[in-house]
Amino acid sequence: MHHDVALKLVSDRSSRDAILEHGRNVLDAETGALAQLSQSLDEEFSHAVELILASTGRVVVSGMGKSGHIARKMAATFASTGTPAIFIHPGEAAHGDLGMLLADDLLVMLSNSGATPELRPIQTYASRLGCAIVAITSQRHSPIGKAANACITLPKVSESCPLNISPTTSTTLMLAVGDALAVAVMSVRGISREQLEQLHPGGAIGSRLLPINEIMHVGHAVPLVAADLPMRDVLVTMTEKSFGLAGVVDASGHLLGAITDGDLRRGIDQVLTCVAADMMTANPKTVPDGTFAEDALAIMTANKITALFIMDHAEPDRPIGVVHIHDFNRLGLR
Repeated sequence: MHHDVALKLVSDRSSRDAILEHGRNVLDAETGALAQLSQSLDEEFSHAVELILASTGRVVVSGMGKSGHIARKMAATFASTGTPAIFIHPGEAAHGDLGMLLADDLLVMLSNSGATPELRPIQTYASRLGCAIVAITSQRHSPIGKAANACITLPKVSESCPLNISPTTSTTLMLAVGDALAVAVMSVRGISREQLEQLHPGGAIGSRLLPINEIMHVGHAVPLVAADLPMRDVLVTMTEKSFGLAGVVDASGHLLGAITDGDLRRGIDQVLTCVAADMMTANPKTVPDGTFAEDALAIMTANKITALFIMDHAEPDRPIGVVHIHDFNRLGLR
């Protein structure tokens, strides 16, 4: 009964517009709050980054309720950007898990009010150990704000919940601060793309950071033809290799140019009477081996090409592989 009524309401155009307006109001409120946060960020943020960089242990993040969910994500973001981090539930900490916190660790506590009672035991224990403490709260002079070595104060904004109760805008701000801290620390540390690749071996991120060597086709699969090869034989090679192009090389194996399906269409009248050098386009787009997959894909996309030769970094004129747009499709990068 109630389900049918809800469906009827949503099917009404004015109701749909009202629902859309609710969604936009939330996003506008949170966007505005983020702008306030950006403007209010001060030296306490810089000090927090310095404390994290100086720490020889892990970043331990803790929070209760919705702040706890953000804390979990924050710890995961630190870990994925090169800063060892864990989440400790404050309630579990008070019942035996305080031993997970070590003297060399740094504690980050999240609480919008700054007075979450469940945080008191881990805060006290961290102070006893001599751990540096970073607080993220909207109340600078709250218990966790006063206990912290660095307190990042969130702007005091209303929750986007119409009753101003459910944590929404405040947790969005906490999430953004966590990202800002993790990326700032990563940037100062100079974490390289190679290090990020090691931290993200799976999924789309790992695929993007793969060296092109790991997906390129090599050896006899590479469609290469001599400059003086008749075009009718070039057509045979292009058909057999199925990359939609052929690389034209000199006697030493250096790339002179490339012939694509587009070149064939434009020069259809010459196909049976000319050689590869007559039909090729000189100086085709290439990348050196070792290029990241995402960078190779960006070059292909920008130049609207479907295949790309990979060159030997020691001999930049010598092609050693080829990739096709379908290779990126299989990695889920398209």
